[in-house]
Amino acid sequence: MNIGQAAAASAVSAKMIRHYEALGLLPKVPRTQAGYRQYDDATVHTLRFIRRARDLGFSIKEIEALLGLWRNRRRASADVKRIALAHVADLQRRIDEMQAMQRALGHLAHCCQGNERPECPILDDLAREDATAGPPGSKTKGR
Repeated sequence: MNIGQAAAASAVSAKMIRHYEALGLLPKVPRTQAGYRQYDDATVHTLRFIRRARDLGFSIKEIEALLGLWRNRRRASADVKRIALAHVADLQRRIDEMQAMQRALGHLAHCCQGNERPECPILDDLAREDATAGPPGSKTKGR
């Protein structure tokens, strides 16, 4: 099948298929004499794997490792679990940071009168000297 058909079958755009191929996530794809890529069912299956991993937020580096483990029938599931749990921990860290930002911004919005006057605690907070300290209550410094 051509790249358009592979894109439709895998729900991955042709542009991303080319990108994944350039990154080495896909095996070398044979080409016709005219230079068109020809994809087989196994490659489409790999594209679906990559798509699902991306949907779960795995990085390209993590996907590369997961693909290697998926292709290795002698793999230890503990290696796969280690990658998944590290990703879960990273997701939780990001969720915690976003919740801290949400609380801080919610507090600032609550303190803002939202009227025609120029005073605004939101802008005051954004302009404060120690603004690189992150939202109140966050552990993130110097973003």
